Amino acid sequence: MTACMLVLCTVVYSVILWGVAQATPNQGKGFVVEQNGKTYYANIGQTFDDDRYFWSRPSAVGYNAAGSAGSNKGPSNPDYLATVQARIDTFLVHNPGVAKSQIPADLVTASGSGLDPHISPQGARVQITRVARVRDLPENQIRELVEQHIEGPWLGLLGPSRVNVLKLNLALDNLK
Repeated sequence: MTACMLVLCTVVYSVILWGVAQATPNQGKGFVVEQNGKTYYANIGQTFDDDRYFWSRPSAVGYNAAGSAGSNKGPSNPDYLATVQARIDTFLVHNPGVAKSQIPADLVTASGSGLDPHISPQGARVQITRVARVRDLPENQIRELVEQHIEGPWLGLLGPSRVNVLKLNLALDNLK
């Protein structure tokens, strides 16, 4: 029984996962984006905290793709609450004119994996004024760019609308 389970759980399971990965776009190797000689992975969250860019969702693992994890702290944990409050305070300092109630939760809380590459459309929209001001561009131009990068639910039904932060920021760099 032990030998059967060992083969089933290590060999058969691995072959099944490999086969499923071969049927996905890019054969399970991630979604590679190349720009200006640099390679990025569009399906893994990355640090964007410069005022010139749309900020990413916070990461509990420091955007380290080698290990995916959440903070494992509940909503009543004092350390967690202090971390979220610090993120809110930082966001408000960098985005004057935005009220605390306008900040979407995804901009101040980490995802379960810590590697979410997306933010909500509201998370992108609330940052438009800052990005336009720092880049000295019209807000309408930045707003149009955000709207162009909103991805609808998967198959039109599953999941929320979202914005891939890397793709949006690379498009922002391509604006003239």
